[in-house]
Amino acid sequence: MMAGLIINIFLLALLVLIAVMVLRSSRLYAVIVMSGAYSLTSAAMFVNLDAVDVAFTEAAVGAGISTVLFLAAMAYVPADEKPSQNRNLLAGLICVGAGALLLLAVFNLPTLGDPMAPVHQHVAPRYLAESGSALQIPNVVTTVLASYRGFDTLGETIVVFTAGLGVLMLLAGFTRTVRVTPVSSKTASAKKLAGRSKKSSATPKGSKA
Repeated sequence: MMAGLIINIFLLALLVLIAVMVLRSSRLYAVIVMSGAYSLTSAAMFVNLDAVDVAFTEAAVGAGISTVLFLAAMAYVPADEKPSQNRNLLAGLICVGAGALLLLAVFNLPTLGDPMAPVHQHVAPRYLAESGSALQIPNVVTTVLASYRGFDTLGETIVVFTAGLGVLMLLAGFTRTVRVTPVSSKTASAKKLAGRSKKSSATPKGSKA
């Protein structure tokens, strides 16, 4: 128990360090790499909390697919972020206040792994009792995701697929508008003079223009 707590504290400190580095960096490539490291560290924390399914999703989507899509988007954006001109103090105070409220709420949570916690007394006993006998699925997590929450899981899959498809369409250029190159005044004048010269040369000498 103590070893797991020490690992969680180390991973949480690493997450805070990576978040600060992301905020302080103006190089977009470094921000993308550190964001992938943040997701990978979160996946390691979920593994330490015995939430392997969530860790797998975080590693695949957060550290894998998202990083690849961000790197692909780097081909269409500048490499450096423009420096911000305004400092929004109110937004910073709101973030600090929300973080303080979340930390205060953590101290009121039940002890980690407490079998008498409210979350373990609602539907969890039913899931544990019916997973093997009623549904013939030995893994309780698979039972919850594929059976009890099957429609919810299908909806989440559709949302992730639609988001990925939209990003790929943006990167492939299907939604880009055709840019019309503005004609400069010199080019327009040259074309106008060329048209007049062609018209004068095509008009016979004896005829009126």
